[in-house]
Amino acid sequence: MTLFADREVGLPLAVLQPIGDHYARRELHVSAELGYSVIAMMGARPGTHIHDHDGAWCVEGVWRGRLAITQYEPRERDGDRTRWRFTRMGDIEAGPGTAGSLIPPHEYHAIRNPSSGDIAVSLHVYQRPPLRCHVFVPEEPSASDGWLRREERVLATDAGG
Repeated sequence: MTLFADREVGLPLAVLQPIGDHYARRELHVSAELGYSVIAMMGARPGTHIHDHDGAWCVEGVWRGRLAITQYEPRERDGDRTRWRFTRMGDIEAGPGTAGSLIPPHEYHAIRNPSSGDIAVSLHVYQRPPLRCHVFVPEEPSASDGWLRREERVLATDAGG
C-alpha cells in the first residue's frame, strides 16, 4: 500500500475539488474485462450515514488527509427490513498509505473527515461499479431508541474524474 502514500503518484486535479453537500465521487477506471471499478472520493464534513455497498466487496485506501471510519454490525431488523439497529464495532482513524477492506456481510460503516482544515482523498476498488447502496438514517432527529430507516440510494459519479 505504499502507492497510497507516494506523493509522486498524481491523481487528476479534479479529484481534489470538493463538492459542498456530499462526498465527491469521481470514477477513475472501470475494467470491462474483469468488472471492477476504481473511484476516488474526496471527503466532506460531516461525513456519511451508516451505509453498505449493496453486497459488493471493496478495498479502500487513504491517499491524502485522514479518514475516521466506524464499523457496524446489524443487531436487529424489523420484519420487512425497513428499520434496523446496529452495534458499533470499532473506530479507525486512517492516514495516507493505510488501506482496509469491506467484505459482505461485514460491509456496514460510516466515514468522515475528522479535519476541518484539510481535505481527505481515498481510492476505492469495488467488485463492480457501484450503482446503488443502502443508507441508514434516523427515523426522527430526536429519536434515541437507535432505530434507523433503510433507504436505497442510486449512486452516481461527479464530473471531472
